Amino acid sequence: MRRKRKAKPTLQQLTLDIGGTTVPVRIYKEYRYNVRASIGKTAAYLRMPYGLPATEQEKHLKWFRDWLQQQVTKSDTINRHFGHRDYQDGDLLTVGKKQYRLSIQYEDRKTHAGKVLKDGTIALKLSQHDEGPGFAKNIQHLLSRIVAQDFLPEITRRVDDLNDRFFKQDIKEVRLKYNHSNWGSCSAKGNINLSTRLLFAPDEVIDYVIIHELAHRIEMNHSPRFWKLVSDAMPDYREKEEWLKVHGGALGF
Repeated sequence: MRRKRKAKPTLQQLTLDIGGTTVPVRIYKEYRYNVRASIGKTAAYLRMPYGLPATEQEKHLKWFRDWLQQQVTKSDTINRHFGHRDYQDGDLLTVGKKQYRLSIQYEDRKTHAGKVLKDGTIALKLSQHDEGPGFAKNIQHLLSRIVAQDFLPEITRRVDDLNDRFFKQDIKEVRLKYNHSNWGSCSAKGNINLSTRLLFAPDEVIDYVIIHELAHRIEMNHSPRFWKLVSDAMPDYREKEEWLKVHGGALGF
């Protein structure tokens, strides 16, 4: 007698407006007996059993929306995680120990541009023709590049200092990139790449990620020997890892 095959999970993707924040949502219908809600790095998830009547599905979707609203009410993490900040002229932007005042001008130009002035002002010249849904993300990327240039000398010194103290490896270049997929990476050529989102983290957390990537100059894997290198340089590194797991979703421009 043939066994019945389990049906493959189905996925529905949509967005919900939760307290003014657009939250990406993924709804899975799969072989399960209960309903589960969770919040991941890139979306909020609702998992439901197969074969529920439409009225039951609607009931669970309403419960899910109310649940998301409760999470927003309890904490602004979802808003900062999924939302895009609407920057205005005169706004203050705090990154680490630095604070910038934004000076924003809209001009008849094709692209956005900007730089840090001597008084700590970030002067943005924005295209008045960029009115699409990607406008907020374009400004995030622009601010990331500008702030990265301002922080790069300091971060490079920290990489060199930690390398000299614990690893003594050849470092070709240190780069700050607007990256959401990881906190850092290390290339075989000796480039240390760090996400600009890290600039919003405490110094000791930034140092942990630097140490993690420097250890990869010796061990390009996550073997016990690799973690021994990390532990020797930073015995309490697990605390920094946990901090990133809890607070990492809220970091960024």
